[in-house]
Amino acid sequence: MEPKGFIPYGRQWIDADDERAVLAALRSDFLTQGPATPQFEAELAAYVGARFAVAVSNATAGLHLTMAALDLGPGEGITSPITFVATANAMAYVGLTPVFADIDAETLNLSPAATRAALTDRTRVIAPVHFAGRPADMAAFREIAGVSGARIVEDAAHAIGSEHGDGKVGDCRHSDATVFSFHPVKTMTTGEGGAVTTNDPALYERLLLLRSHGITRDPARLSEQPGTWWYEQQLLGFNYRLTEIQAALGSSQLKKLDRFIDRRLAIVDQYQAAFEELDWLRPPRPEPNRTGYHLFVVQIDFERIGRSRAEVMAALAALGVGSQVHYIPVPHQPWYRQIYGEPGPFPAADRYYDTALSLPLFPAMTDEEVERVISAVKGLASEGMA
Repeated sequence: MEPKGFIPYGRQWIDADDERAVLAALRSDFLTQGPATPQFEAELAAYVGARFAVAVSNATAGLHLTMAALDLGPGEGITSPITFVATANAMAYVGLTPVFADIDAETLNLSPAATRAALTDRTRVIAPVHFAGRPADMAAFREIAGVSGARIVEDAAHAIGSEHGDGKVGDCRHSDATVFSFHPVKTMTTGEGGAVTTNDPALYERLLLLRSHGITRDPARLSEQPGTWWYEQQLLGFNYRLTEIQAALGSSQLKKLDRFIDRRLAIVDQYQAAFEELDWLRPPRPEPNRTGYHLFVVQIDFERIGRSRAEVMAALAALGVGSQVHYIPVPHQPWYRQIYGEPGPFPAADRYYDTALSLPLFPAMTDEEVERVISAVKGLASEGMA
């Protein structure tokens, strides 16, 4: 059982504005397929600078929907081994073979050089992951895709509100589509939920159709129209819709997103200042652009402090400080090894995994809680080396 006052690694911030928005949706005529969802989509598209947004039931659904809508056919898809399994799973759902390329040891994002080396004539899609909220080098991936003919799908589950210098992640200036997550531990939430942004009108229409069973009632798309009851299933689609309740919460949260990021950045600054002198802990590299950090991942030399990662996590938990590991490399998961065989070496990803630990980071953290985390982390070495 967690001790009283336990600080988790992530947590949503819901306030009275959100409660009022949700209550208004509950009292409306529509709990699903009403006006709140297209309103949220329009607001989200405007915020990130994309032409279109499609709200979905979760980011995994968004990744699957996008891979299906791109109609990639048999082949391969390249992504990072340091991601949640959903990124690669979405490729497998549509019959692609997931191929993993190593990460960049500094950014922790998919390495463009390793991606280029992994390209084959079967590569159909590249899915960079904006890990922890840090924008990937999308211009480099666009150049690679231009040579190979591959499509690009950005996994931005961690990166709503992050900027890449010329705009925001999700503007799709270097990709076909971008997928966001609104899970409660992310920077903003709809409970469960996600969204896909794109600038391609044909892809947008296909996403909308596939999101709701492949069914349309649009008179312009129907092959016949014998009456008002008529609808047609034109593709084999899914039920990946977002509810009106979730969309109303999303619109409310989106209004506060920049404030949430401001608080996250203030906490990141406190952590960076506190940990920069520790020779056994490596904080994330500072970013030149505004970054909506979803995670604060440090790399710890566990051998140097005389403790295993499990022992460190247990010691922190005993002090009321949560931690987590993001992520076990996907190709090492049992299903991936069973289906695709033993993974090749990923030197940077494997080194990262051996040392990684995510510390608490969420906007509702108080300064006192931040100091508790700092004190608990700094105490690890003195206790472990005693």
